Amino acid sequence: METTKAIKKRNKNEPDGFDRFNRISKPANVVLNIVFIIAALACVIPVLLVVAISFSAEASITEYGYRFIPKIFSLEGYTFLASQSKMILRALGISLFVTIVGTCLGVILTTLMGYVLSRPGYKLNGFLTMVVFIPMVFNGGLVSTYFVVSQLLGLKNTIWALILPLAVSSFNVIICRTFFKTTVPESLIESAKMDGASQLTIFSRIVLPISLPVLATIGLFLTFAYWNDWYQSMLYIDDTKLLSLQALLNSILTNIQMLATNAATLGASAAEMLANMPKEAARMAIVVIIVLPIACAYPFFQKYFISGLTVGAVKG
Repeated sequence: METTKAIKKRNKNEPDGFDRFNRISKPANVVLNIVFIIAALACVIPVLLVVAISFSAEASITEYGYRFIPKIFSLEGYTFLASQSKMILRALGISLFVTIVGTCLGVILTTLMGYVLSRPGYKLNGFLTMVVFIPMVFNGGLVSTYFVVSQLLGLKNTIWALILPLAVSSFNVIICRTFFKTTVPESLIESAKMDGASQLTIFSRIVLPISLPVLATIGLFLTFAYWNDWYQSMLYIDDTKLLSLQALLNSILTNIQMLATNAATLGASAAEMLANMPKEAARMAIVVIIVLPIACAYPFFQKYFISGLTVGAVKG
């Protein structure tokens, strides 16, 4: 017969209740691990290849093609971009300002709208929910958007043309509305009202501190959108001093491609300059410069995705 100690040990190792249905067999676990490893490699390998090409000499790329280990190590691509350092640093400052200000402004506006729409007692809840939801399905179009931003609001050739059009999206508002409605206990808000707290006090001192996951998620979406955006610059910015980093690097990339395509029509001196220009290495160096800052910022947001659930309890 089993001893009491052995029975307790066996029962401890065998989950019961709902835990039995959440178990994964060892073969299935191995298959899932293999699938996730392949998916991770599919994401990481192209990035490593781009970095390797950015550190390759142009002659090496022409002769041997793309390689994970450069045949001839060179900083030609980064040297070429360094020759444009004055413009790049100015554009980097524009991108940092737009990303930081736009993300902060977007998080504030989005969470405020989401919280208002999550309140069941708000009289215009249904109407404003439809106003927010309809743009997710139907878009006003490029012409009307351009007219509103450039003519009606007068934002053309201003830094705000890069910030305001991306600050609020219906998708992010719906995410916040759903989070506040399903995660924040209504009894917590009602108890604060009984203590005399206003809606702004409840939102800033009670709702936001326990809403770190949705704040990090919206902040991450906005950071990606602002940092990777070059389209707004193409539409609304004519002054080269207001170009974002992505718009400037895209312009450099386009010019390199244009020169390479029309090499036969260039003069002797221009053709010689083009032959010595690190075209492929410079392209990959541009990609590295754009991706590196946002890749460094991602872990800062990631740590909040698994934390920040509703904290505390409501006194009965």
